[in-house]
Amino acid sequence: MKTTARLESALKKLYNAFHNNTLNPECCRQCAVGNILNNMDFWKHLSDSHGDLKLNYVGQIHETLGRKFNGYSPSELLKIEHIFLDACGYKLPLHYKNEKPVNPTDKDILFNGLTAVITYLCELDKVDNVMDYTKLFEIKDDNPKYALSKGL
Repeated sequence: MKTTARLESALKKLYNAFHNNTLNPECCRQCAVGNILNNMDFWKHLSDSHGDLKLNYVGQIHETLGRKFNGYSPSELLKIEHIFLDACGYKLPLHYKNEKPVNPTDKDILFNGLTAVITYLCELDKVDNVMDYTKLFEIKDDNPKYALSKGL
């Protein structure tokens, strides 16, 4: 499957963060966007609340100037984080009084968040969802319709 450079980079970073236990929805450096941006937290200054979709003044300036961070615009970054937190079970925007998962670093919770984020990243780049495994089970004349690549 053909992907874009920014999608490939983001997928590798999220995959590594998930498997290296460095994915944490409550940390700006270790959340989905933090990992995509090389564990930097400057992106948190693009909005006033973690998980909010509204760009603040700083975010609007970067957006208007056409700035991209690892290939993503400020509004795309906020949407990525919003999707991640929402799929992990947070009531948004993130606030200590709002509902959140009991164990936010549980692998099942993180997997749900990553699945939602990867779906969105693929949509952004107009690429088939790399998490869609349903084609593996399609059959034609009692045989698999698609063959697995040798790497699997």
